[in-house]
Amino acid sequence: MTFQKKILSWYRKNKVEFPWRLTNDPYKIWVSEIMLQQTQVTTVIPFYNNWIQKFPTLNDVANASDDDLFKYWEGLGYYNRVNNFRVACNEVIKKYNGKVPSEKVELMQLKGIGDYTSSAIASIAFNKKNYVIDGNVKRVMSRILCLKDYSKVSMHKLSNFLSENICKNNPGDFNQGLMDLGRNICKPKNPDCNICPVEFSCQAKADDSIFLYPKTKPKKKKSPHYNVGVGIIWREGKILITKRKKNTLLGGLWEFPGGKKNVKESIKECIKREIFEELEIEVEVLNFITTVEHKYSHFSITLHAYNCSFAKGKIKCNSADAWQWIKPHQLDSLPFPKANHYIFPHILDKGVA
Repeated sequence: MTFQKKILSWYRKNKVEFPWRLTNDPYKIWVSEIMLQQTQVTTVIPFYNNWIQKFPTLNDVANASDDDLFKYWEGLGYYNRVNNFRVACNEVIKKYNGKVPSEKVELMQLKGIGDYTSSAIASIAFNKKNYVIDGNVKRVMSRILCLKDYSKVSMHKLSNFLSENICKNNPGDFNQGLMDLGRNICKPKNPDCNICPVEFSCQAKADDSIFLYPKTKPKKKKSPHYNVGVGIIWREGKILITKRKKNTLLGGLWEFPGGKKNVKESIKECIKREIFEELEIEVEVLNFITTVEHKYSHFSITLHAYNCSFAKGKIKCNSADAWQWIKPHQLDSLPFPKANHYIFPHILDKGVA
């Protein structure tokens, strides 16, 4: 049995029925591929189901408010994906009369869609003979072909192999099978070679050198840590919140005003300074609310939250897209960064309404 037939046979016997595998709708397959970028499958499933229920078509995405879109993406991370997806949906409506294009070259012209995503959509939704290369596929191929690295030469060998072996009739199943193989069998550590359907094709297995592939990456440098102060600013029973600028980290989400602490200032001084720099208002920093430890992909923070009372000034958005006063019960209805969510339960307990 050939390599491709082994992959297809294994996939059809072992595939997991993820919700996006139960549809032929290109839009829904597209949604899944965007959500799966840099995010684990198990994390994506509930977000995907909720998203499709709220936004069943790309027209629903194009017509939705920013707050609705970000609320349904809240907690999934990498929020620039939402902005890009909205833009791309509008591009499809304008250029393709609302129909997702089937060719890879056209898909790659859409905002937020690169080589991998365009190949995945084209092959899975439209049965186009485009192979995909993600982290799982790279790992499988590094062992099958004994690739020491992912240099241009290695990637050329990898691409040639996939081009020659991809199934013409079922390229989507072939691609998903190869990705599943990497995720479930050809794992980074302790791969299950004895149950691998393509063990016969694996050069590393034949040479008893599985442990050498892929080459271990050097350890990452320790990520920076920041102390951040935020103010829960009260006036007449309402709280002041600001919206982060788009195309920045967590862009489009609402947050409590504040920022990074300078070395020689206290948290209270930090909060007063940051709020004045952001909004040109003065506040009185009152009682401590809570501390939150949170990690992002490239750094971590200790978030210190204090109640504040509005003192004086006319609000200006120097470093935000918008601001508004809201009642505490409205917090859960708006999209906020995850770190801010840990503050919510403490606000009513220690609030100064």
